[in-house]
Amino acid sequence: MRKLLFISSALIVVITCGLIIVGGIPALANAHFGPPGKNVSTWQHIYLSFMLLRNSDQLTVPFDENGQTKAFEVVLGQSPAEIADNLQNNGLIPDANALLIYLVYKGLDTTLQAGQYALSARMTPIQIAHALQDATPLEITFNILSGWRLEEIAASLETSGLTITPQEFLNAAYHPPSDSNLTQHLLPEASLEGFIPPGTYQIPRETSADELVTYLVNNFIAQLEPELLAGFQQRGLNLFQAVTLASIIQREAIIEDEMPLIASVFLNRLALDMKLESDPTVQYAIGYDPVGKTWWKNPLTHADLEIDSPFNTYLYAGLPPGPISNPSYNALSAVANPANSTYLFFRAKCDGSGEHLFAETFDEHLKNACP
Repeated sequence: MRKLLFISSALIVVITCGLIIVGGIPALANAHFGPPGKNVSTWQHIYLSFMLLRNSDQLTVPFDENGQTKAFEVVLGQSPAEIADNLQNNGLIPDANALLIYLVYKGLDTTLQAGQYALSARMTPIQIAHALQDATPLEITFNILSGWRLEEIAASLETSGLTITPQEFLNAAYHPPSDSNLTQHLLPEASLEGFIPPGTYQIPRETSADELVTYLVNNFIAQLEPELLAGFQQRGLNLFQAVTLASIIQREAIIEDEMPLIASVFLNRLALDMKLESDPTVQYAIGYDPVGKTWWKNPLTHADLEIDSPFNTYLYAGLPPGPISNPSYNALSAVANPANSTYLFFRAKCDGSGEHLFAETFDEHLKNACP
């Protein structure tokens, strides 16, 4: 009888301990690590909770308080175990198995995203686990098209992935850094119109407006080869004037191969004190066209050609007060190395090819008009 009582008591103790374990350990894990993923079964919950509590220090403490930020890549198709092993091998976490247990417990093992990450051993393994759920790139690809004006560059920022607003960019571009190597070449109160080089750039996502402008200006300065500057000087142009002319050529030329020939026309006109009579300068003076929803109104009317603006080269001789767009290196090179011609006129061909017909006299120019 006593033996039965002893066995019953022992069984009660075991059952009680079991109930404590079944209820207490998961509750403790919930308190420390949050609730488990919805697909975790009851017995998994118990086992994983026990393992989490056992490895708590391997998950909640940074592996290296002085660790440097490292680039880390998750390749498409990698298993959670492979990713955890790579993290440990890279010195980012102390224990791959502990992290894997946490991933399974939270249901995060099925939502790891392939991509590039910047991780540090200063982060806890739990923080790293959650960081691997978002593969938002640290850098974005930012495109600036040849011939865009500052407002068009600004507008493209809204969908670029950068955190810079259009107005922030314009504020920075219209008030360039006073310590820039470019400032000495700008006229007082001049913006950076014309000095933002077109191209494709990899920009850190958190870049500020001032940082972006400085970076782009430095790229412009880097392309100013001695031969290019010597070419400008040979044409009797300083840098600001050369960029201004290149910005007009950029908007006039559809075919890049024609840029040196178009440059020769404008340089010939300047040498004879003829008005440049360039449509893009009028378009720049008009600004945004709400009807066409563009910064480059087309076609222009006779009234447009009479708009009173220093940028209207139909009314005022010489170069306009400043650039009208941001020209490519090819447009700048065309100013430095124009074609050798006696042409004074050009107009678009009527076949829609984007090519131009060039003429030495106004009569020839009239004959080139479309029927």
